[in-house]
Amino acid sequence: MSKADQNEQIRNMTALLKARLSKKRFTHSVNVARAAFALAERWGADTQKAYLAGLLHDCCKELPFSEQEELMRGGPFAVSETEWLCKPVWHGIAAASFMHAELGIDDMEVLSAARWHTVGHANMTKLEEIVYMADLISADRTYRDVERFRKMAQNDLDKAMLCAFEWAIESVLKKETPLPVTTVEAYNFYLKKIADRTDTKSKSAEHKK
Repeated sequence: MSKADQNEQIRNMTALLKARLSKKRFTHSVNVARAAFALAERWGADTQKAYLAGLLHDCCKELPFSEQEELMRGGPFAVSETEWLCKPVWHGIAAASFMHAELGIDDMEVLSAARWHTVGHANMTKLEEIVYMADLISADRTYRDVERFRKMAQNDLDKAMLCAFEWAIESVLKKETPLPVTTVEAYNFYLKKIADRTDTKSKSAEHKK
């Protein structure tokens, strides 16, 4: 797709969202797209894909659960038993299905970034990580830890992902709602990744002595 075609696609998707979403949700979507673009620049990912996935990640957030379920059942992604029990995460899967079926987006990297932006999973792609973090640190977010996450996302993406999953798990436990297995697996993955990284650095330092 040419640059002109990409820009036209973004304009069309933005107009669609403006008509489809509440003002608050539309503002959030644009903010996530901008945050995803900036993170993609910082970490060497495709900025256009990051912007598009960030823009559309919540395109089904305000649909009735019955419509979200219909999209999920007809979509290209498997849904775990735990995810079926946790309706607040449905919109990410529904969004990916809507993007694929109704918007003609067939780039699996973009679709996956929308699908996993609520629950995450182990060994996420760079684009999935970026959209996950962009959703957490967008300009409209005002929760207590947001500034810490914003700084971390610029300095150490692995550590930011670990802390984000720790924060997400704590939030779910407080609400006493089902916790998707992939979220726990994601936490364990980044915990090990950082531990392995630290171990490698220590061995390298020892070798230089």
